[in-house]
Amino acid sequence: MKPTDKDSETITVVLADDHDLVRSGIKALLATMPGVQVIGEARDGNELLALLHSRAHPDVVISDLAMPGLDGLAAIRRIKERYPTLRVLVLSMHDSMDFVKRAVESGANGYIMKDGPPEDLERALRTLKSDGSFFAGKVVQRLLQRQEPTANDELTERQVEILTMLARGLSSKEIGFELGLSPKTIDVHRARIMQRLALSDVASLTRYAVRKGLIEA
Repeated sequence: MKPTDKDSETITVVLADDHDLVRSGIKALLATMPGVQVIGEARDGNELLALLHSRAHPDVVISDLAMPGLDGLAAIRRIKERYPTLRVLVLSMHDSMDFVKRAVESGANGYIMKDGPPEDLERALRTLKSDGSFFAGKVVQRLLQRQEPTANDELTERQVEILTMLARGLSSKEIGFELGLSPKTIDVHRARIMQRLALSDVASLTRYAVRKGLIEA
């Protein structure tokens, strides 16, 4: 099929994934696509935000979800707050309803699987470039399934963010530093989270976070 003018336009991309080998493989795949150019790379959400703030102005951000420090979901929310028109494509190994729904609620414009066909990635980029959205077939199936409430249905956005950090083993002081809050405020949030979920310890919170897809097992 002969490419259209829209297909031949340059699509600039910033790529975020904490695994160097995976990121290199994705970058190599993107290099085979006509008119697609990677202009920046990041290993986590904080690097991604710093890159966008300092110099990179891509058409599309491709981001993993499970990254250390500031994860993909939190990064997507902040990207959409600062750059509401920037298109964000999630490229993940997770296809659970919780991950997909939370990505969409965070502002993702597309979601494809790492084990999907390479054609999905190119179609997604060209669709997002034209201000559309793209979700892989397996992801669409998950969105159509009825599931138990997600963490976002049961907690506020801030509580989900703090719960995720607690489940990763961060202390109140470390979480407070990351979010610009006092350790005492984090302790108050933790107590409210436990009360709302009827849980009594951090181990239970961690199991909840794994079940809801907030962190990897």
